[in-house]
Amino acid sequence: MTPRPESSGSRPKGTAGEKIPEQPTAAQQKSAAKKTAVPKQAAAKKTAPAKATAKKAAAGKTTVAKTVAGMAATKKAPAKKTPAGQPSSEKAAVVKKTAVKKTAVKKTAAKKTAAKTAVKKTAAEKATAVRATAARNTATKTAAADVTAAGSPAAGATAKKTAAKKATAKKAAATKATAKKATAKKVPPAKAPAKKTAAVKNTASKVPAETLPKKSAARKAPAPEAPADRAAAAQVVPPEMEVAVSPAVAAADRERLLGGTHHDPHSVLGAHPVPGGVAFRAFRPYALGVTVVAGELRAELHDDGEGFFSGLLPLREVPAYRLIVEYEGTVLETEDAYRFLPTLGDLDLHLIGEGRHEELWTALGAHPMTHQGVTGTRFAVWAPNARGVRVAGTFNFWDGTGHVMRSLGSSGVWELFLPDIGEGELYKFEITRPDGSKTLRADPLARRTEVPPATSSVITSSRYEWGDADWVARRADVPAHEAPFSVYEIHLPSWRPGLTYRQLAEQLPGYVKNLGFTHVELMPVAEHPFGGSWGYQVTGFYAPTARLGTPDDFRYLVDKLHQAGIGVLMDWVPAHFPRDAWALAEFDGRPLYEHEDPLRAAHPDWGTLEFDFGRNEVRNFLVANAVYWCEEFHIDGLRVDAVASMLYLDYSREAGQWTPNEHGGRENLDAVAFLQEMNATVYRRVPGVVTIAEESTAWDGVTRATHHKGPSGFGGLGFGLKWNMGWMHDSLQYMSHEPVHRKYHHGEMTFSMVYAYSENYVLPISHDEVVHGKGSLVSKMPGDWWQQRAGVRSYLGFMWAHPGKQLLFMGQEFAQGAEWSEAHGPDWWLLDPGYGAEPDHRGVRDLVRDLNTVYRATPALWRLDTDPAGFEWIVGDAADDNVLAFLRLDPEGVPVLAVSNFAPVTRPDYRLGVPDDVPAWHEAVNTDAARYGGSDVTNPDPVKPEPVAWHGRPASIRLTLPPLATVWLRPA
Repeated sequence: MTPRPESSGSRPKGTAGEKIPEQPTAAQQKSAAKKTAVPKQAAAKKTAPAKATAKKAAAGKTTVAKTVAGMAATKKAPAKKTPAGQPSSEKAAVVKKTAVKKTAVKKTAAKKTAAKTAVKKTAAEKATAVRATAARNTATKTAAADVTAAGSPAAGATAKKTAAKKATAKKAAATKATAKKATAKKVPPAKAPAKKTAAVKNTASKVPAETLPKKSAARKAPAPEAPADRAAAAQVVPPEMEVAVSPAVAAADRERLLGGTHHDPHSVLGAHPVPGGVAFRAFRPYALGVTVVAGELRAELHDDGEGFFSGLLPLREVPAYRLIVEYEGTVLETEDAYRFLPTLGDLDLHLIGEGRHEELWTALGAHPMTHQGVTGTRFAVWAPNARGVRVAGTFNFWDGTGHVMRSLGSSGVWELFLPDIGEGELYKFEITRPDGSKTLRADPLARRTEVPPATSSVITSSRYEWGDADWVARRADVPAHEAPFSVYEIHLPSWRPGLTYRQLAEQLPGYVKNLGFTHVELMPVAEHPFGGSWGYQVTGFYAPTARLGTPDDFRYLVDKLHQAGIGVLMDWVPAHFPRDAWALAEFDGRPLYEHEDPLRAAHPDWGTLEFDFGRNEVRNFLVANAVYWCEEFHIDGLRVDAVASMLYLDYSREAGQWTPNEHGGRENLDAVAFLQEMNATVYRRVPGVVTIAEESTAWDGVTRATHHKGPSGFGGLGFGLKWNMGWMHDSLQYMSHEPVHRKYHHGEMTFSMVYAYSENYVLPISHDEVVHGKGSLVSKMPGDWWQQRAGVRSYLGFMWAHPGKQLLFMGQEFAQGAEWSEAHGPDWWLLDPGYGAEPDHRGVRDLVRDLNTVYRATPALWRLDTDPAGFEWIVGDAADDNVLAFLRLDPEGVPVLAVSNFAPVTRPDYRLGVPDDVPAWHEAVNTDAARYGGSDVTNPDPVKPEPVAWHGRPASIRLTLPPLATVWLRPA
């Protein structure tokens, strides 16, 4: 473990709970050293055999480890009541009689008492720092000696030297007393000496010798009366000799830890090499006791109160250790969370700060892992304005007091590795705001959440094994805009209410494949607290909603769709987020994910907050999120919601409610840069995916490459496709008119071809068009029930033939009459054979199946969707007839003729100009066929061209146009 600097508030020397006197100044120390020089020299002359010991006792020119001759315990017998610091003698002294030994000890004690009395008198008069220092130093040494249990081999040697030391002890004691008295007169008063307090209670029977200093003092057994004072008289260490420190947490650190505002708890808690040994500090609120266990060593830490425990062990280096924590009714053995190095490296922090960490979800959030050989969970969160961050969860009974996170430099990232914490635990971050108040927040990068309305994050990791390798390998073979692309839009929670992800995986792929769709588009899957938002007010951007199962369950659904040959698109909402107090809003007490300017932060339409796209870390959060869904869940495309609200500073704002950009314009330059980066990153990292913009304005270059600048001076936004909101609005408006009035609105069906090739378009009949009083698709059609169904069939036939890709919302494929509600989903009972009108609904669904089947098999309908060469008008101005006819062509020039009659009348022998190189045409689709519920007006036989010029073409054909129907004809 890398040594850490001691706490800034650590006290110099002493034991836990001890009151430490003030330290002498440098000048005082120098004066004391001079005053002790004379007696020190005298002692050296008189005790030449013990020269080193005398020098240490008088002047302190060597270390504390050498001051006490032989600190180790003995295996043979415990040491006698011998004052520390006695000189060594020859081996012959060992064989002296016991009576003689006792007499020498008594004489020595008498001399010590005299010296002690002199020192006490001087201290009482002057309150000297020397006396305080000596008492405290001796107390510490005595406590340290307790750790070195009896039985240490070193004690035997010490016992042999004891007798020899007696000869010089008499003179040395008097010299020491004289030196102390002289020094005391010159040193300014200091605080009163503290009482002896043991720093560590040794509960082991034996301490491994290799963990202790080579020279250790034998265990002292002082007389019951005033043992600390006696030790002080025997061992005097000048102020400059003090090296040991108090292991207790300093008052300032203690206050910050208790208040949750400490930015670096690892520098205080845990084990730290300090002068005098290794300081162990633990912060365990509600614990009754804490014991350090390192091999055979078991040392109970001193209870410092308020959940703090500390101890100073005379070890040379930090050992591998564990903690035994005793609570009321239970004992827990665990690793110390504050002994671990950071789990995030400099590269991660640099990339986060630069806004370039493309795998941000691997750095932030909660991750089960093995760190330094220990299993646990790494927590990391970005909260740069926080004064402190703690982790609270089920593992600490939602009290984060003892789990303080550390701040990693200037990155704004807070991190903590908690051992023995694993998957399934709930957690949140307790953040102390700049004003000192606290807030409990869900993890912005949580990869799993509780089921709403619960809001906690859940520790998780994926073990899913994918089975869609073939799909992923070939999805990049053809670009989306040059491939068949027919989308079934689904709201998963209500498609068939009550089904989980895994249950949906058993039903949805088969249903979609049967209807012939190439893709499904899932309305937002990311976690959201309010079901009525349909997922468009996201709080858990990295977590699939827990309403339907776990993240791996969602992976299973995607996998099954891929194995059925169906691509998976997902609605993604980077434009805004809700104001929930437990989520992203003012996450660390100040605007963080949202813009700091309230005018730009508040979304006027939805009561939400807009992201600050100009901030590196926020942009990184969103870009990485897009990559996350594509890489971690194999999503094939992202449909980006509300792009227009991101691009314009004045979106839904009146004059005075917005601030122009640096050029004086209304474009949100930060949002433009973000969208460009997001698209470029996704396409670079995940080949074969497609991004789709829901953009409702005429912004130039939505699907243009980011490095190609347009007339506006901007590079393209880089999307693959764009929803054609104009076509949707105009065509539905046309179909809502009574047929007799449609001739006055004919341009609403033809205008889309004016701009059809300005972008790569998708033609959407989405959820937005069948809710909030707009009615379902069939209910938008005028006339009686037959005409309404016929209108839907003709409209779908026109839509599938029009340049662009197709999207249809669930329920519209079988002409559901009621508009959609997330509470109960589609009206599946309409397809029950026992229902009288079931054939009407089943007929529309059969038509959708056939449209998709013919569409996918006919390259002319999709290969040149974005190329004007793939479309030719036959007749676009037959407003009085309510007729539209055009050709679709593939790259080889093979045509498909599409004719729509939006009048409720049959038009026999309707002449249309056609190319003269097609010998005959036959019907591929007729929406009026009886099997679809139509009147069965068809052209059953091949139709041959006549050499009659019509509509500017050299040949023409005569068709019978069924009422309210679309007919597709292909070369026979």
